Amino acid sequence: MTRFDPSGPLRGELRPPPDKSISHRAALIAAMSEGTVEISGYLNAADTQSTRQAVQQLGAGAESSASDRSGAIDLRVEGIGLRGPGLHQDQGTQVIDAGNAGTLMRLLPGWLAGQERGEWVLDGDRPVDRVSEPLREMGAAVKCREGRLPPLDVRGAALRGIAYRMPVASAQVKSCVLLAGLLAEGETKITEPAPTRDHTERLLSAWGANVQTEQLRTLPTLGGGPARRITVQPAERLTGSPLDVPGDFSSAAFMAVAATIVEGSRVRITGVGLNPTRVGLLGILNRMGAALEVDEDPERFEPTGTIGALHGPLEATRVHGEEVPLAIDELPLAALLGCFANGTTIVSGAEELRRKESDRIATVVEGLRGLGAEIEATEDGFAVTGRGGLRGGRLDAHGDHRLAMLGAIVGLASREGVEVEGMHAAAVSYPGFEADLRALAQGK
Repeated sequence: MTRFDPSGPLRGELRPPPDKSISHRAALIAAMSEGTVEISGYLNAADTQSTRQAVQQLGAGAESSASDRSGAIDLRVEGIGLRGPGLHQDQGTQVIDAGNAGTLMRLLPGWLAGQERGEWVLDGDRPVDRVSEPLREMGAAVKCREGRLPPLDVRGAALRGIAYRMPVASAQVKSCVLLAGLLAEGETKITEPAPTRDHTERLLSAWGANVQTEQLRTLPTLGGGPARRITVQPAERLTGSPLDVPGDFSSAAFMAVAATIVEGSRVRITGVGLNPTRVGLLGILNRMGAALEVDEDPERFEPTGTIGALHGPLEATRVHGEEVPLAIDELPLAALLGCFANGTTIVSGAEELRRKESDRIATVVEGLRGLGAEIEATEDGFAVTGRGGLRGGRLDAHGDHRLAMLGAIVGLASREGVEVEGMHAAAVSYPGFEADLRALAQGK
């Protein structure tokens, strides 16, 4: 049990840990490439260690430097190529443990399914039906427990390109199909109902794949954008180049929200990834009247910049389904902001939250209600009425890193403090979270 007491103003500057989503993709796609890829600022956390171990198990080299305070390492990956010979050796069935890493569990099958031969079992704790269904349409030999649960059995097979319309916007499903499309016969087209994070497309294009994205002639909706079609052509090879991983926006969001709700706070967060498909929370905060400043750096592989956050009054808002993909990991923070806002904040169209590390609708509602929130769950989201803050109490993280960090920042903004059960889960994405938060509380 870790206790977080009410805090004075949060002051200072920090750089968040490297982006988890980009780190996963960088290691995996580097392993699919030919030659050596230098990745600066790879996240050294539990989830991304699973991806690093998986690519090593498949035959790629992965050497690293020591981790710094933010959890960043420099990773050198020796790729084995799209159709690496090590994948085809007669080694029997290989068991790969994805652990808690949903990105690994859902992206890796796309690469393995298109191999000439080989058999793998991917084990973990995330449902896999949304990737197994399009892979089967492509001719993949995959099967899972009860039609949706791991372990996922994958046997190499000849794949064919398809036109796949995603029923639910999901960057992980899109990425899996894109990786499979590199190994398929004919082009593969994916239509997503709303824009999702595009790190996979950016990496594949930068490293030699033919990936095209077009906006479809649909009307943009509140907070979202028109549907998009992504087309990938079969590839012979990928050639990686040096990559700098920006700071993780989802991690930075906890510090920005903490500054917004703790009276008198002023915090600067530098080197943050500002990819437009990731920063939906900024739009939510702006509608709520939060005092934010965002300065963008000259764009490189990914947009980056600095976020300045100050404490101030908040107004309730409504988060619609069309903007959920752009803020999926930050929606628990929208619930917390609603506790401090004037009026009732409603989030809808977020049923995907029930498929995260925990059922995040149920656990966030249960957790915040136990701390004094007036909040109700719905089938696809929640409604929370602001009462000027939260009392405090005890919160069980249920093994979910984002729920653990949520409890910690509630403690600093609450009247009585919060005891978090399972605070160690924060190391999944933000190994230095407690140290950074306490440093801000001390004005360092």
